[in-house]
Amino acid sequence: MPAIEIVGLRKSYGTFDAVRDVSFAVEPGRVVGLLGPNGAGKTTTLNVLLGLASASAGTATIQGSPYAALEKPGQVVGALLDAGGLHPGRSGRDHLRVLATAAGIGGRRVDEVLALVGMDRAADRRVRTYSLGMRQRIGLAAALLGDPQVLVLDEPANGLDPAGMRWMREVLRSFADGGGAVLLASHVLAEVTQVADDLVVIGQGQVIADGPLTDLVRGESLEDFYLNLTAETEGVR
Repeated sequence: MPAIEIVGLRKSYGTFDAVRDVSFAVEPGRVVGLLGPNGAGKTTTLNVLLGLASASAGTATIQGSPYAALEKPGQVVGALLDAGGLHPGRSGRDHLRVLATAAGIGGRRVDEVLALVGMDRAADRRVRTYSLGMRQRIGLAAALLGDPQVLVLDEPANGLDPAGMRWMREVLRSFADGGGAVLLASHVLAEVTQVADDLVVIGQGQVIADGPLTDLVRGESLEDFYLNLTAETEGVR
């Protein structure tokens, strides 16, 4: 069973289809890059998958169930959608403690994930003093808090310096190599292709390519592959 499966997904706002007939799967042990320009439908797809928006048609499931039907969702899937959604007056440690208490997770796990994301030394500073990259690290710590089997990340490298981006790739690769599944959405080609096993390229709300990275890119540069694909969707709407 795929860790994530999206079949025939459509999300409409009035007469506008933000995504239409989107289908793809993420298998355990794989990092799948959901790649596309801004406005392509990536975040809408993730929002439906995580129960933050309802589908107009089709299905989006995690380990065979809609997010709302998961008994302990935080222990199945961890998500990082918006690193700006942290209370500025709380410390990073307190933010994670609140989430842990709500999910019935012990305080020791808070210390573990802070160390994992390299924020243990800055954990007691208030969030308002954090850089965007530091907020991203706390966001990833929150996603890992329940020791999930699935990660869903939207632009997780925003604000990270080159060393931080390398660290992020290593964390995601280690997670997948341990049997976890990662869905990584980004509009930055290099960010995705340096860690992804598979690509789902989306443009104008529809999937325009899907498959293993090595099978999709043949005889042309990654940049040319991406630009040629996305150019085909210009003027669709």
